[in-house]
Amino acid sequence: MPPATGHLIVAIRHQYGLGVRGSNPLPWQGNSGHPGLMEKLMAWIALIVAGVFEIIWATAMKQSEGFTRLWPTVVTLVAVTISFGLLLWSMRTLPLGTAYAVWTGIGAVGAFLAGILIFGEAASPSRIIAALLILAGLVIMKSATT
Repeated sequence: MPPATGHLIVAIRHQYGLGVRGSNPLPWQGNSGHPGLMEKLMAWIALIVAGVFEIIWATAMKQSEGFTRLWPTVVTLVAVTISFGLLLWSMRTLPLGTAYAVWTGIGAVGAFLAGILIFGEAASPSRIIAALLILAGLVIMKSATT
């Protein structure tokens, strides 16, 4: 590479903080302990996936019949490990209260739906209203978190 090209690359890297300590990062990168757009997006995706795994482990735990059935017990243990791991990872970026509330909310509504669809539990109007209120709380919690 010609020397002029090398200087140009170094100048661009310095301008945008690419590999230069103390430089301003790109808009999607975090700085000074503040997460960037991409970090927040990845944290939310991880949190949603963690919530899905919470539904899986709760459903498998019900099917394990008190951990007396092998495969539902194995699914429970694997899913709970993944769920907690993703929750933990998302909490590196998201506030504790928001992450935990969203995680439990996804699990609660998902387990409610699994109970109705898989286990034939009652879908009374009051239970449906309660689930809708949880969903509304999740939407408000998400919109209140920057």
